Amino acid sequence: MDRARLLALLASVKAGDLDIDAAAAALAHLEPSSLPGADGAPMAVVDHHRALRCGFPEVVYAPGKTPDDLARIAREILGRSERLLVTRCEGAALAALLAAVPDAVHHVRARAVTVTRGPARAGRVGVAIVTAGTADVPVAEEARVTAEAMGEAPVVIYDVGVAGLHRLLARHDAIRAANVLVVVAGMEGALASVVGGLVDRPVIAVPTSAGYGMNLAGVTTLLAMMNACAPNVSVVNVDNGFGAGYVASLVNRGPSAG
Repeated sequence: MDRARLLALLASVKAGDLDIDAAAAALAHLEPSSLPGADGAPMAVVDHHRALRCGFPEVVYAPGKTPDDLARIAREILGRSERLLVTRCEGAALAALLAAVPDAVHHVRARAVTVTRGPARAGRVGVAIVTAGTADVPVAEEARVTAEAMGEAPVVIYDVGVAGLHRLLARHDAIRAANVLVVVAGMEGALASVVGGLVDRPVIAVPTSAGYGMNLAGVTTLLAMMNACAPNVSVVNVDNGFGAGYVASLVNRGPSAG
C-alpha cells in the first residue's frame, strides 16, 4: 500500500462506502511477511509497509539469494504491490525470476528487472541523467530504470565527458531544464564538478569503476567527486546507480508526493 491507496481507503471510510472493520483488515496486511527457508528458519522478512513509509515498495538486491528465494520474494511483494524493482539480477536468478513473474521486464544493461501493473501513469519530468562516457552507461541505466520505476520520466544525456567539453555545452539547455541531475563518470570524475558549475540544481555524482591503473576500482573517482569545488554536488558510492536514481526521484517529487 502506498500513500495514494491509503488516502483512498480513508476516503471510503469517511464516505461510508467501507466499514471500519474492513479498513482495519486491509491495514492489517501491512504487517511484514516472513518467508521460511529450506530449514524452516526465516529466509526473508518482506516489508509491506515500506511503500507507505518511504514512497516505494521494498527493492530487492539479487546477489546472495538463491534463484528460488528470489522468485519467492518477488511473488510475495507483488501479492500486495503493483510495482517491483530487482537490482543486479543476472544468471540463474534472473531466469528463475522471469519464469516466476511472466510480466517482468528485464533491463539488460542496467542488470535490473521491473514490474509495473495497474493503470499507466505519465512520468514526472525533471530528472536528467548524464554520463561522461559510454563505459559509464550501465551504471547510468541502473539509475534511469530506478527513477522510472519510481514514477519519473528521466532525460538521458550520454557520452558528454570533459575530453570533449563541446558535447556537454551542446546540451546545456536540457541540463539546465532539469530539477535534479545524476552525473555518472569514471576516470578522474571531473564531469560532476563541471555540471555543478553550470546549474543551480542538486547534482548527484556517481563514481564508476571505469578507469586505468591506480583508479583503485573507482575509489580514485569517488575521492575526486567528494572533493568537488561545486557546492551543489553530493556523491553516492562507486557504481551505485540505484542509489542515485532513488534519491533523484525523491528530490524531484518533493516531500508531499505519495
